[in-house]
Amino acid sequence: MNNNTADLEQYMENLGRQARTAAHLMAQFAPDEKNSALLKIGQIIDSEREMIQRENARDMQQGKADGLSDAMLDRLLLSDARIDGMIEGLQQVATLADPVGEISDMRYRPSGIQIGKMRVPLGVIGIVYESRPNVTIDAAALCLKSGNAAVLRGGKEAIHSNQAIYRCIQQGLREAGLPESAVQVVNTIDRNAVGMMLNMPEAIDVIIPRGGKSLIERIASDSKIPVIKHLDGICHVYIDDKADLDKALNIAINAKTRRYGVCNAMETLLIASGIAQSILPALEKQLQDKGVELRGCERTRQLSNQEMVAATEEDWSSEYLAAILSIKIVDDMEQAIAHINQYGSQHTDAIVTEDFSRARQFMRDVDSSSVMVNASTAFADGFEYGLGAEIGISTDKLHARGPVGLEGLTSQKYIVFGDGHIRS
Repeated sequence: MNNNTADLEQYMENLGRQARTAAHLMAQFAPDEKNSALLKIGQIIDSEREMIQRENARDMQQGKADGLSDAMLDRLLLSDARIDGMIEGLQQVATLADPVGEISDMRYRPSGIQIGKMRVPLGVIGIVYESRPNVTIDAAALCLKSGNAAVLRGGKEAIHSNQAIYRCIQQGLREAGLPESAVQVVNTIDRNAVGMMLNMPEAIDVIIPRGGKSLIERIASDSKIPVIKHLDGICHVYIDDKADLDKALNIAINAKTRRYGVCNAMETLLIASGIAQSILPALEKQLQDKGVELRGCERTRQLSNQEMVAATEEDWSSEYLAAILSIKIVDDMEQAIAHINQYGSQHTDAIVTEDFSRARQFMRDVDSSSVMVNASTAFADGFEYGLGAEIGISTDKLHARGPVGLEGLTSQKYIVFGDGHIRS
């Protein structure tokens, strides 16, 4: 499309108007109609693999010419396995329970009326994301299943891949009898399109950013529309002096090394002073064997068998997303909780302990969207929580908190039943 400002404004205005109309229609479709559309989209993606991979090859070629890193190119690639994953994701979302129309909390009032709540779609969801074109399918599937319309804006590096996937979505919606404008993928790499999305409250009800910290900070700062987001994943594991050593060792290693570049990876390990001398040597050896750089507080470095980098104030506030771990020895659980609440990002934090009372206190006092006992922070994931899939993780306290699945893409309204009741 022509990217001059007037044309772009008109394009975005039309897109928003169509999304709003589609949202009113989507709220009326039955679960089997939405599921049929999801399965149809999956079938079309399967039949259009060659076209999708041809367009993806264009993005890959441009990405290499632009000097994208190997990690970025890997996220951009649509292999057969990743296309299979997209199709499987659509099938899985189709099997999930539909939250729309669910009625709960019904109760009678003294007046005789009956009051409850009904779950309803949010309306139009705008999603801004980077790099990974398979997010186009993840986002579309969850929005469709929850009865919403979606406006999706992917990164410029995946423009051809996203548009190829979008054509499959449009065809699937059309063949299933759902409005094609229920999902729209912005067809421009002009960065101004994002700014316009953030200033369309009459068309878009909520914005969800998926990407790096700079993208999320910009959207949170500039948006006139409510945002569901998390900025950092500074996750902690605290090993209590009442911990089982084997459990603690396995949990800490898994929380850090299962995957480094994910938001639920442990970035700071806290160890109670009473157990530090018993567990630190084994932890240190296993982590360093896996190539993890350790940065420790003064007490940690004194107990270390090897030379360890000194942790700075900045380390306690850092989301490394890399093979780096900061370690701090604390006096007790209260000091661990204070550290987490000061430096954490309210994402996911865990305690390893055999003391039930301490576990309960930790769960109560740590102010995070997920708090775990004797489990790795790697479990902070929509699929692991039984949500089937997630649109992202929220560390906000209003509306949705933690992994955001289908229910997080809906709201509730009050419903009232009477039988000719009038108020005196």
